[in-house]
Amino acid sequence: MDEKKRILVVEDEKNIATVLSYNIKKEGYDCDVAYDGETGLNMALTGGYDLLLLDIMLPRMTGFEICEQVRMKSQVPIIFVTAREEDKDKILGLETGADDYVTKPFSFKELMARVRANIRRSSGEVVRRKEEETARRGVLRIGDLEIDRERYSVTKDGEPVELSKKDYDLILFLAENVGTAFTREELLEKIWGYDGYFGDIRTVDVTVSRIRKKIERDPARPEYLMTKRGVGYFLNAR
Repeated sequence: MDEKKRILVVEDEKNIATVLSYNIKKEGYDCDVAYDGETGLNMALTGGYDLLLLDIMLPRMTGFEICEQVRMKSQVPIIFVTAREEDKDKILGLETGADDYVTKPFSFKELMARVRANIRRSSGEVVRRKEEETARRGVLRIGDLEIDRERYSVTKDGEPVELSKKDYDLILFLAENVGTAFTREELLEKIWGYDGYFGDIRTVDVTVSRIRKKIERDPARPEYLMTKRGVGYFLNAR
């Protein structure tokens, strides 16, 4: 029997944390809860969790700060669960390294769909990487960009580009399909593993914006990661 996946909920509202924990366990996962940011960070860094659900406004340390520090050491999937609906907070959450966000009040069905998708993609990463090393070795070169599929790295003009796991997955997918435009819904399915119904297409836009800041000379006038009006995004063959 497969070992249960473990989820950490960092949420200071105890009634919400209790409901989340109860339903997550009902879905077959192990679940721990932290009620403040410092405790949550310590548990996240030492507990070997398969996914983190973080509130943003927490005592002693914000969810943003937890996310930033976890990302320095781990690529564990992180989903923000927050009552803050402002786009700037969603964008900041994704830019600090989160994989997605869910706004309160939320559908538990939707939340668990995102949890399952992130855990599935994360837990399958090791097997997928071994398969890629065997079947798809090599470097993709597009203009001044080099995408090394064996080392899971990207360089521009020979200099390394610091990318999150989702950033890398997206640019690799587009590079392997260079010149082909994909809708945001298609990218949510291909990169995040979401049915379009369960994903927020702005997640794709924020990720694209973040990548452009790292690979484009002028992110406002991209040369590589292009927008096709009325369709979506594609990587220019240059």
